Amino acid sequence: MKRFVALYIIGIYAICPLQAQRTSSNSQTRKLQIAEFAINNLYVDPVDENKLVEEAIRGMLEQLDPHSTYSTPEEVKKMNEPLQGNFEGIGVQFQMIEDTLMVIQPVSNGPSEKAGIVAGDRITAVNDTTIAGVKMSTEKIMSRLRGPKGTQVKLTVVRRGTNKPLQFNVKRDKIPIKSLDAEYLIQPHTGYIRVSRFGASTADEFLAALKKLQKQGMTQLILDLQGNGGGYLNTAIDLANQFLEQNQLVVYTEGRRANRQDFKAQGNGQFRNGRLVVLVDEYSASASEIVTGAIQDWDRGVVVGRRTFGKGLVQRPIDLPDGSMIRLTVARYYTPAGRCIQKPYTSDDEEKSHQLYEADLLNRFKHGEMMHADSIHFPDSLKCYTKRLKRTIYAGGGIMPDRFVPIDTTRYTGYYRKLSSRGIITRTTMKYIEQHRQALKARYQTFTRFKTDFHIDNEILTSLRQAADTDKIPFDKEQYQKALPLLKTLLKALIARDLWDMNEYFQIINSIDDSVQEALEILNTQTYSQILKE
Repeated sequence: MKRFVALYIIGIYAICPLQAQRTSSNSQTRKLQIAEFAINNLYVDPVDENKLVEEAIRGMLEQLDPHSTYSTPEEVKKMNEPLQGNFEGIGVQFQMIEDTLMVIQPVSNGPSEKAGIVAGDRITAVNDTTIAGVKMSTEKIMSRLRGPKGTQVKLTVVRRGTNKPLQFNVKRDKIPIKSLDAEYLIQPHTGYIRVSRFGASTADEFLAALKKLQKQGMTQLILDLQGNGGGYLNTAIDLANQFLEQNQLVVYTEGRRANRQDFKAQGNGQFRNGRLVVLVDEYSASASEIVTGAIQDWDRGVVVGRRTFGKGLVQRPIDLPDGSMIRLTVARYYTPAGRCIQKPYTSDDEEKSHQLYEADLLNRFKHGEMMHADSIHFPDSLKCYTKRLKRTIYAGGGIMPDRFVPIDTTRYTGYYRKLSSRGIITRTTMKYIEQHRQALKARYQTFTRFKTDFHIDNEILTSLRQAADTDKIPFDKEQYQKALPLLKTLLKALIARDLWDMNEYFQIINSIDDSVQEALEILNTQTYSQILKE
């Protein structure tokens, strides 16, 4: 019975106040149970018992830390999909363009590709329910496209060059979710791998990418964890194992009721030698910080970017009978040098603690930390030292990189931010590709040729400005000119993504990523040796 879920978790099995009095000496537990019983049975109006219990659980967790949470059964399913590495559906990458679902790419060898869906198709109806032009939310559209493996869904498709709508019957299947956005040789002998999340399949994907790049001659690596919000602890340990020697500590966890537990490298990693640079930013969190902290603490590689998020709390999932779940913080994790990288989440004003925690990144920006490394101050009490070279590092709020890279605010002008936030840039590329897809494929049969020969011309830029005018975004010539190099690169990268995939997107966009360029500078000069004293 769900109304006693909270009591069940802490070991109370009574089903009424009188029984609770006989079986428990905990007055606070009896107090909670009596209150729930009284409200449900005596309150003047009918009450939603499920909602009462859920809100009671949420209320208790809100008194703890920002990462102890309650999730409904539906939220649990959505939360687990990206980490479990697959979901069940039709297998398309899509973009909503003017209330219409446009297919960017069908998943290779997936259900939609097998059925005949191609890039550029517009899906207008699902099982005879119109989804185009009716302002249906993306979430509702996805719920219609997804479904159990083996079930069929009928799609109505409008295809450029075809007079009548086409009908396809697609048999749903398991669709893999990749956790590696890109893996390629960014320079001869220098590999680049971008990991977007730490999921169930990440370790296998990463190992395959390492072996592939090593066969191509890779001897040094850029590991990009920018924007990676974390995932499974075990996956982070497996990834760190690729770089560390046998029995080197990766991370340890410890809590009030949780004894210290050490996690060490097995020493069988594929890249234990060779120069390594790890890229992080303010959105790199949790599992990303475990990997980064271990590499920095053992002086195994150079960390480049900005201070990471600062999430060093371990959550234990507690499954509840109805499929809902509590994620309860039970320990903190510590890097090999003993650093707890969890940023503060309490203050003198308890009511404002959570708001201050949520506003931390904004406050970092306001205080100038994103632009100037000397805006970051750590007290001497948080000073630690790396394991091999005894370099000074700090605990108490994320991983501070060895080489700081500020945000370039000059090119992210107000005009650019409006174009981006309203989807003008993406819509412009989709429109251009829809009109020129066949010509582009015929002319640029390989990505290598596209990368060197394709340039953003006046046709695309004019279309961009016209779309902005239609959306009533006031034109600012000075801001437009400042953002133009960024706009051209982003437009080209998005076109590459739509013609090929995310791997090609990052090969274009990394040309203007300051952290990537800093990593290359470090690897190609004596800087790496100076930092790690090779």
